[in-house]
Amino acid sequence: MLQPKNEKMTITINEELRAYIDPLTVNEYQALESSILAEGCRDALVLWGQLLIDGHNRHAICTKHGIEFKTVQNTRFTSMEDVKLWMIDNHLARRSVSDFQRGVLALRKKEIVAARRQQTGATASSAAVTETASPLQTREEVAKVAGISSNTVVQIEKIQRAATPELVAAVRAGTISINAAATVATLPQEQQIAAVAGGKKELQQAAKQVREMRSGNKVVSPKEAPEAIDLNEKITVLTAENHALKNQVAELTRALEAAIQASASDAGITL
Repeated sequence: MLQPKNEKMTITINEELRAYIDPLTVNEYQALESSILAEGCRDALVLWGQLLIDGHNRHAICTKHGIEFKTVQNTRFTSMEDVKLWMIDNHLARRSVSDFQRGVLALRKKEIVAARRQQTGATASSAAVTETASPLQTREEVAKVAGISSNTVVQIEKIQRAATPELVAAVRAGTISINAAATVATLPQEQQIAAVAGGKKELQQAAKQVREMRSGNKVVSPKEAPEAIDLNEKITVLTAENHALKNQVAELTRALEAAIQASASDAGITL
């Protein structure tokens, strides 16, 4: 249960928890700062003892500008896993969270719950896990928690496994869709980075080319055309050389047979 606490108490910042949920964009942070400067800090910061659990941005803004804020205690936590599960559920309940972030959070929850259940067996000692954490053993269950499709969960898993930090940042920023990012993530890292550096159009083109290669309908781009022409020329030359060598071998064989025949005749031998 949340209990009001003295807003002047010492507050401890845990950097892991601060970074556990994706930070606000520059525009989002500026909007929050403007709102707090105009209306004050309306929502209380959530603490576990002295540890700040929710409200890192509000705390930073209020501290910077000397604005008063209130705090509340959540006394139900018994471990950092409980804290992280609460943070995940708290963010999943917000409508402004993107589908990509929803999937990432749900997959984090799956990992925490799976690890805890492996340690403690079928029974969970923590009240937080008992009330908020389902087994999340399948992609369908993860998708249900995240509020996205199971196919989107598969794509997010692909991005987490193979995407470069630059590509992950692009999908978080909305520069590229989850589907396209999962496709681009199959490329070598150097090509991923180059595509991100090229911007939205370059990323879309990279995803398109990968799909065309998979379908067998790849169209040779102007950049690739000279290489394709060179390859065709090499094949033509090698084919001609091979044909010429075969003719030479045939001629040598006929000449050898004629020589053997002549020698045999001179010796009075009939072949």
